[in-house]
Parts: sequence; structure tokens; C-alpha cells
Amino acid sequence: MNGALRPYRRPLFRATMVNEVNEVTHQNDMTICSANHIFSSSPARSCAVPPNYPRGFDNDVVCSGNMTIHIRPIRPDDASRLAAFHRYLAPRSIYLRFFSFHPYLSERELENFTCVDYEDRFALVAELDGQLLAVGRYDRTPDTTEAEVAFVVADDFQHHGIGGLLLDELARAAMERGITTFVADTLQENHTMLDIFFHSGFLVSTGCEYGIVTLRFPIEPTEAYWAAVDWRKKLRQEPKSVFRPVRRTQGAQC
Repeated sequence: MNGALRPYRRPLFRATMVNEVNEVTHQNDMTICSANHIFSSSPARSCAVPPNYPRGFDNDVVCSGNMTIHIRPIRPDDASRLAAFHRYLAPRSIYLRFFSFHPYLSERELENFTCVDYEDRFALVAELDGQLLAVGRYDRTPDTTEAEVAFVVADDFQHHGIGGLLLDELARAAMERGITTFVADTLQENHTMLDIFFHSGFLVSTGCEYGIVTLRFPIEPTEAYWAAVDWRKKLRQEPKSVFRPVRRTQGAQC
């Protein structure tokens, strides 16, 4: 891949470990640890759908393993479920996502992650039977047509096409809102995430410094992109009689 390395900057989505973790209250911890299922939490408070909620991104999708997941924009009332989702990610998955030890999301983070404007800040969730399986988001760099993209998939549901699906939907949302370029920072050891970007169909340029791979790619659809989308759809729709979640205890491999 060609392309010069951009000057290093701290990713928008990367957590600061000490301050944010210390903000987690005992009340938050009790809410998370009372879960009866690895992705369940106390029932989310009823909340009116935001007036600018983009319903065009509310869809059911069949994924690999013959499971039907629901993709939709995130809402403010997802906070408790997002806290539980994060709490039960494997420590390594959290490290690959936040580049640090970050077992809990603080109240400030939960509000920031779930309360978006659906324009410059956009986030999608994937859910199954009302439980969060994955979260993806972009955040526009102010006064530019560039946005940073990030997503994470629950450990038991990786390698079923959910990450690529979120990237496709985020790119569609971004294009409709005047964004032309995605950027991302990923640890060099995160082969699964890199694989998603490199097989997206977008023309990706990279650079690497201190073990962090910086990726940059235009998101305007091309013939190569649509071919990759068709390939991902076929993979997701392959019939399988029984869905068995993939559990990986070590680093993700391509």
C-alpha cells in the first residue's frame, strides 16, 4: 500500500485510562454486574426516539451462520446495554479497541457514545434478541470532510461479517452527510480489524509508527467497492444449519 503516514495524533475514540476508569461509580458497577446474561443488563429506560433519528438505517440483516441481526442507529436509552456490552468484552478485545486497560465505561463516556447528532457524530449498533452484539461509529474532524471510524464486535460473534457490515453502513451514512474520507488507527497486532479494512473494497493507504497502523481511505463507491460488497453479502448469506458463536481466547488471526 502506498501513502504517507499522517502525523501521529491520539485517536478520538481512544480512552484515557486513569481518569475515565476512576469516574466509574459503585452504582454503575452494580448495574453492570447484576446481569443475568453476558450481554444483558437492567432494562433500558424508556426514551423518546430523537427527532432526527435516521430511520433509514434501521434494518434486519442475515449474517453468516444463518442468524438475523438488527442494525439501527444508537439511541440515548442504549446506555445501560452499552455498559453491559463493554463489561463483558474480553480484556484483549478492550485493549485492541481502546489501546489500554479500560474495563468499564464511565457515565461521561456512556453519554458521549450514545448521544450523537446523527450528522457529524454517527453510531450504529447490531443487536440480536434485544442484546448488543456490536457498535460502530464515526466522528467528523471539525470543519473537514474527514471522519475517524471505529467499531467493536462481541467476542462470541466475531468472524460472521458484522464488522464489514457496520463499515459499509457507516460509509453510506457518512457519504450522505458530506464526508468523503475515513481514517482509523489500529494496533499492528489487530489482524482482524486490518483485514476488514483491507477487504472493504476501498483504496486504503497506510503508515505505521510505534506499533500503530494509521489507515486512510476515500469512501466514494467504486466498482471495486461494489464488487466487495456483493462478495460480503454472499458470504453472509451462506446457509449453515447451526450457528455456533466463535470464541477466541488469544489474539485474532486473519
